[in-house]
Amino acid sequence: MSKEYFTIAAVITPSDTLPNKWDAIYAGSTGNIVVMPDQSSTAVTFTAVPIGTIIPIKTRLVMATLTTATNLVGLR
Repeated sequence: MSKEYFTIAAVITPSDTLPNKWDAIYAGSTGNIVVMPDQSSTAVTFTAVPIGTIIPIKTRLVMATLTTATNLVGLR
């Protein structure tokens, strides 16, 4: 990860339209997480993400469609 620590954490409510700008996502349950990366117009699916995983990716959207993991926390 590019940061050694994060100073902001908040519950993510996935949305296909409302911005979710994060530097990383914590998965509180297993499942798929679909994001729109900050500098891309193509959605990326992280499949079968294990509980407790931190995915270091800058996002602009955390998509509701096809995201099955719950208890997601955005980190910045």
